[in-house]
Amino acid sequence: MKSITILLLSMALIIGCSKNNSEDKQVSQNAAEPDNSGRNVRDRDDQNKTSGDQSENEGDRSITQNIRQAVISDDSLSTNAKNVKIITNDGIVTLRGPVKSENEKAQIESKAKQVAGVKRVDNQLEVVS
Repeated sequence: MKSITILLLSMALIIGCSKNNSEDKQVSQNAAEPDNSGRNVRDRDDQNKTSGDQSENEGDRSITQNIRQAVISDDSLSTNAKNVKIITNDGIVTLRGPVKSENEKAQIESKAKQVAGVKRVDNQLEVVS
């Protein structure tokens, strides 16, 4: 009896998951998905830093954390600006991602340069409207 109950519950779970999955696919097909294909291909280039290039040493992680806190705490920055990539390797900080204006680009670079331990900032932020 116990085996039959477990079997029935398992089947109900599988059927329920399959139904939710097909509903999710239909919703996502109806919504217009953003096309970041060009950026994604560009980001695979070995010359462009990604989050996987972040150093694991304590000093670099601390620099990245302090820059991120400074950016997040600035209420004048847009959501895009607060989500930029911050990658630190040997004290060299790379900033990547979209921002709303040249002013935001300059503000984030300035915040990065003010953090102790930063040797240089490579500002690759893109202004998008």
